[in-house]
Amino acid sequence: MNIHELFKTYQKENNFSQYTPRELYEPIDYILSLGGKQIRPLLALMACQLFSKDVHAALPIASAVEIFHNFSLVHDDIMDASPIRRGQPAVHKKFNTNTAILSGDVMLVYAYEHLSKVSPELLPIILPIFNEVAIGVCEGQQMDVNFETQAQVSLPEYTRMIELKTSILLYGAMKMGALVGGASIEEAELIGEFGRNMGIAFQMQDDWLDTFGAQAKVGKRIGGDIIQNKKTALVIKALELADATTEQELNQLLSSTPTAAAEAAKIERVTSIFKALGIPDEMKKIMAVYKDKAIHNLNLLNVSDDAKKSLYGFLDALMQREH
Repeated sequence: MNIHELFKTYQKENNFSQYTPRELYEPIDYILSLGGKQIRPLLALMACQLFSKDVHAALPIASAVEIFHNFSLVHDDIMDASPIRRGQPAVHKKFNTNTAILSGDVMLVYAYEHLSKVSPELLPIILPIFNEVAIGVCEGQQMDVNFETQAQVSLPEYTRMIELKTSILLYGAMKMGALVGGASIEEAELIGEFGRNMGIAFQMQDDWLDTFGAQAKVGKRIGGDIIQNKKTALVIKALELADATTEQELNQLLSSTPTAAAEAAKIERVTSIFKALGIPDEMKKIMAVYKDKAIHNLNLLNVSDDAKKSLYGFLDALMQREH
């Protein structure tokens, strides 16, 4: 059984279908059943596998990070007023906002419940890492909210935000997985930094896909960031490269709230400006920088190249994805 099948089996054995009241737990079953890429739990198991042939000890960590990640998505979708998640109605749309908030709350508790199943001697080391991750995700989300009313956002500020909101969970998942597998603190930190840099590249790719991806593959509306006037790396680079006239137009477009009928025109115009300024290529350069940093972290790890092979492949696949 490969690690993906192993994790799916663990999920089935620890699902929420038997819990009551169903009004609280059905939304959790729903969001988890939508699947997603399950990158974070798989990376936790892969990190463990670098140091141990038996990855069963890392299953509670894999489950904890997956439940925590989905908890954050439920709440983020409410905050961002996002109607679609993974090609289906977001939890607050399928059920209602109050239910989504409460179901998300209990998911956070269950994430810690799974984490508590880690061996007692490791839990005092694992728990602070998970807490660092959980706090970081919330800090990153608040930074993202702050950017909505902040006049200007620099690329370093934006990168720090996505490092907290997105990549810190990959960092934590891999660091905790490695520790459970028997890695030293130094080895676990290196594999965690691999996850951190991969996570930044991953989020930059996600931003790129939000504008230039195909909706059928991405699973959400293309141009959502443009409609929400988000100051993504695409916007930051465009404003940096634009002449005065284009900069003024872009600022006007990204401070407007068009009617539903006019949203498509706004997306089309902003996208055309991005293309004219060469933003797709600029984004690829940024993503390549963090991919190279991740590779450097992995190269420094003192395990066999054969053991690292699957992670090199995972990184390549992640950066070539279309959804």
